[in-house]
Amino acid sequence: MPISVLLVDDEQLVRAGLRAILESQPDIRVTGEAADGASVVPLVRRLRPDVVAMDVRMPLMDGIEATRAVLRAVPDPPRILVVTTFENDEYVYEALRAGADGFLLKRARPAEIVHAVRLAAEGESLLFPASVRSLAAARGGNARAREAMERAALTEREADVLRLMTRGLSNAEIAGRLFIGAETVKTHVSAVLAKLGARDRTQAVIAAYESGFVAPG
Repeated sequence: MPISVLLVDDEQLVRAGLRAILESQPDIRVTGEAADGASVVPLVRRLRPDVVAMDVRMPLMDGIEATRAVLRAVPDPPRILVVTTFENDEYVYEALRAGADGFLLKRARPAEIVHAVRLAAEGESLLFPASVRSLAAARGGNARAREAMERAALTEREADVLRLMTRGLSNAEIAGRLFIGAETVKTHVSAVLAKLGARDRTQAVIAAYESGFVAPG
């Protein structure tokens, strides 16, 4: 089945450009468009997209609030990529903390946009790990995040897996580094997410940096 994508951006030209790029691929189809975050929840309920590519800055409801609304209102929600002009935008970080799975740069090359959508749909790798690392690293030493990490009480192997997740490694790559099976890695990743109360790898990595579990650099 092709990856279904919902495009949300207040600029029609941006939506048209993304549609042209994504629909040039045989395994991706754009199933809908919206001009503001306020329209996202009903469209997601009706279209059931695999991925939502959503502008982070919109006039009525921005990508942060729209992300929260989708995750709050939709069972088994889609993957959410926020679309942004600047990767170090505070809005991007807040959208990631709200539950977005990653972000797309509007200036990205077509191949990078396609790759990001595919990775988001698969959910087994971190998008733009260096950028997420730089966004989160500046917020290290968060006492609440540190307490949550301590309560999680990760096992030694789970801690190893989380460290490799912060570097953007996929399950297969982690399995190769730790000399264990890919299914075992998947089990450890699921345990890490559950213990941290994280929706996905992005939120787990943010928790790792904010708590000081891993150091920036």
